Amino acid sequence: LCERYLGRDLLAGVAPEADGQLFGEAWRLVAAEAAAVALLVPAMEERIDRAGMRRLLEEVELPLSSLLARMQARGVALDVAYLEEMAEGVRDRMRDLEVRIYRYAGREFNLNSPPQLRQVLYEELRLQPGKRTPKGQLSTDASVLEKLRDQHPIVDALLAWRELDKLNSTYLEALPRLVDPRTGRVHTSFNQTVAATGRLSSSNPNLQNIPVRTELGRQIRRAFIPGSPDQLLLVADYSQIELRILAHLSGDEGLREAFASDADIHTATAARVFGIPEDRVDPALRSRAKMVNYGLAYGMNAYGLAQRLGITPDEAQEIMDAYFARFPRIREYLERQVAKAAAEGFTETILGRRRYVPELQHPNPRVRDMGRRIALNAPIQGSAADVFKLGMLGVDRAIREAGLDCHMLLTVHDELVFEVARAEVEGAAVVVKRAMESAYELSVPLRADVGWGPNWAEAAPAGH
Repeated sequence: LCERYLGRDLLAGVAPEADGQLFGEAWRLVAAEAAAVALLVPAMEERIDRAGMRRLLEEVELPLSSLLARMQARGVALDVAYLEEMAEGVRDRMRDLEVRIYRYAGREFNLNSPPQLRQVLYEELRLQPGKRTPKGQLSTDASVLEKLRDQHPIVDALLAWRELDKLNSTYLEALPRLVDPRTGRVHTSFNQTVAATGRLSSSNPNLQNIPVRTELGRQIRRAFIPGSPDQLLLVADYSQIELRILAHLSGDEGLREAFASDADIHTATAARVFGIPEDRVDPALRSRAKMVNYGLAYGMNAYGLAQRLGITPDEAQEIMDAYFARFPRIREYLERQVAKAAAEGFTETILGRRRYVPELQHPNPRVRDMGRRIALNAPIQGSAADVFKLGMLGVDRAIREAGLDCHMLLTVHDELVFEVARAEVEGAAVVVKRAMESAYELSVPLRADVGWGPNWAEAAPAGH
């Protein structure tokens, strides 16, 4: 940056030697880095103004950094005894599965060794192989094993064992070790400048990837609890925020009407796409419509949809064609976004956050396809992140103005987790919901669902 904007390398000649001989001169490196930051300020300020991101910086990101710092410092309480008990049960189940796997294989082997697993599955049990690794070896990853389930019962047992092993090592054993002995709580770090779309991420530990898709995974969320018996956890979740953003940005009347009527958006989409009344939409059709809705928001093509739904690419294309016939302005918007990104070199969110897309000019078609997906998704996901951050700031402000004993603990994608005094939880729920739903004025209503309970799992809003 110094070379690019100041025309010189301020750090040249001041870095300590690799052998540590200049360790006593390390202060020069520290001083040079501090000076570089100060000298770069005018250039960075100019870039921010030229890109039209002053409001985003001063009204969103800077105030948010203060809120995130408070959340990190507060941390979240963990029921360590519950996790230890759960871990013991999981290890028992793993041992039972190991016995079954070895019986199917006819011998013992290292379940964590891909070469040994490859030998058992493909050479000894003669399973029909799936895809190969980049090095040409037959793959044993989960996506391949999923397709081998009907060939031998060992596959189901292996997948179940792997899930338990992942949960045990990543969460059940690791989380208790991360409790700070000074506070008795787990303190994550929230990152504002990692995801290119502007979404927040979490690290050390990552509390945004606590499992929720499986029942066993959801049980881990029961370990996250309030810090005292007179408190509860409150969870607020934006409902389908990215699809609402898509409706707003595209201006498609069909999608807008579905949200305005507070209909189940996936059922409404299925009814329109497949030409049937909403009361005739079964779970399978709703699932297909849901995949199309979210797939489009992530730049999915017909081949990707076919893979997800287990249908042919031609069938997937028919579904997408029917979708665009019912929601024509969505197709127009998506095509417009790709053309705009190709012409200008970047996409923008509703608050002006830019995502540069050089991939669209790459000579490799596969890289250009990736650029197309970025151009389609970045404005939607990034705008959702903008609204979510505004919602966080609005909620924090509303809580303090109301004088509530309520504290924001975690942010997980479209969800916020709070620790609140038991006696104030209903009032806090009203304040949080109102602030989230008024965070930004879209052409469709924002909706936040709120729930509370004695732990993270039980606090989830109904239907989540």
